[in-house]
Amino acid sequence: MSIRDAGPGDFPQILALNQQSVDALSPLNESRLQALHADAAYHRVYESAGRAEAFLLVLREGSAYDSPNYRWFVQRHPAFLYIDRIVVSADLQGRGVGRALYADLLAFAASSSVGLVTCEYDVEPLNAASQRFHDSFGFREVGTQAVGTAGKRVSLQALKIAWRGRDATGQAKGFSSLTPVAK
Repeated sequence: MSIRDAGPGDFPQILALNQQSVDALSPLNESRLQALHADAAYHRVYESAGRAEAFLLVLREGSAYDSPNYRWFVQRHPAFLYIDRIVVSADLQGRGVGRALYADLLAFAASSSVGLVTCEYDVEPLNAASQRFHDSFGFREVGTQAVGTAGKRVSLQALKIAWRGRDATGQAKGFSSLTPVAK
């Protein structure tokens, strides 16, 4: 089992994983996935037995991404990493795979010196598993908004990262604390 960069060979499995969780995510087809992958700051998979069993796709500010949730953060923050979606196969849910991907993302954020990680999850209808997961990392609500036409509402979340600084080569040493962001 390993975490590695996603590539086009993973796209069929990523699309299948997304479809399994489409009620909590936006739909995804191959052309949309190709565009998101090309624009992603971070797109990694959790691989087991040669197969992508989970994925995490993240964008930075400056993307042309048209998601209303991403655009909400663009309007309010000059620099951030936006978690567009994370999906873990049903067989591996509850086994720490999502936590491993998030830990890897936070290490990436440290190496990129990005001090804010953002995301959203559904609150109408409530995605309680996502709420508990993000609460456990210290994400806090910084806003809400209605999306789509079916009465869906999301909680816009952020986590501020404090850095330890850089070593003699200029590499980020990592984060020293994760701090909830006040509204």
